[in-house]
Amino acid sequence: MDRVRVRAAWMYYVEQMTQNDIAAKLNIGRVTVVRLLAEARARGEVQISVSGPIAEITRLERELEARFALDQAIVAPLSDPSVDPTPAISAAIGSYLSEAVTSGATVGLGWGRTLLGSLPHIQSRGVDDLKVVSLLGGITQAHRFNPAEFVWRFAQIFQGDAYLLAAPAIVDSEDTKHALIERCGLEPVIAMSAALDLLVFSVGDIDSASNTYRSGYIAEAERRNLVAAGAVGDVLFHFFDDRGEFVDHPINNLVIAAPLANIKTAATRVLASGGPNKIRALLAVMRIVPPTVFITDEETARAMLRAG
Repeated sequence: MDRVRVRAAWMYYVEQMTQNDIAAKLNIGRVTVVRLLAEARARGEVQISVSGPIAEITRLERELEARFALDQAIVAPLSDPSVDPTPAISAAIGSYLSEAVTSGATVGLGWGRTLLGSLPHIQSRGVDDLKVVSLLGGITQAHRFNPAEFVWRFAQIFQGDAYLLAAPAIVDSEDTKHALIERCGLEPVIAMSAALDLLVFSVGDIDSASNTYRSGYIAEAERRNLVAAGAVGDVLFHFFDDRGEFVDHPINNLVIAAPLANIKTAATRVLASGGPNKIRALLAVMRIVPPTVFITDEETARAMLRAG
């Protein structure tokens, strides 16, 4: 509630939005806006400008929303600029998802360390008629960041049904890919990705230490070839360049994953990612799968606003 109160005060006193506009933006009632503004004044958070420990965070969120046409930005504070931002982002997305998952929804999930780390921060509750869809094939080696493992555990938290792409994330040929999709039961799961209510995804960078390469699916020589082709990152193993265009590399045709054209149609698209190695990838992915909600850390937010 502290975050909502300060956001409301910022919008009213700094951006001079009306109370009705604030209520619509924050999805709350006008009476609640009046109460929040009164509380902000009583707490001394409103002087000539908005003060308080999260005022700078609020400024970053509002600038991200304006720069990238977002419905909402959530910026996680860091104890020090040099720390790994992943735990802070994971906690923020866990808090968001605790409220965002609703009855009757179809939720599509990507993968990665940031998303997996959100699971302990999600409040467990039963949600009626919830479908949780994996958007990427699995990692055949035992690996703690396996996409299937994340989807299954997420569905358990909300007592929903999990729909998995029971195939490798990357296959050896386009013929194998088409055979698996058309003849091995994957097509119905992939079709579900075209009717998502909520999409949750992250972005991978091209660094050799990232999960994409540590999973063993992409060899170092292939990673170097991707770099030479201009790749700066990937979304669901689809590799793209600074311009948000897919690089000319065979791997992009060998991925068992939901088509990006499908997931772009999700009503709410949540991108959760951050870190100094991902700035270029994040700026590019904003063009490929434009998020409606962006969850990141304060240092990444500042870097993106400087570069964007």
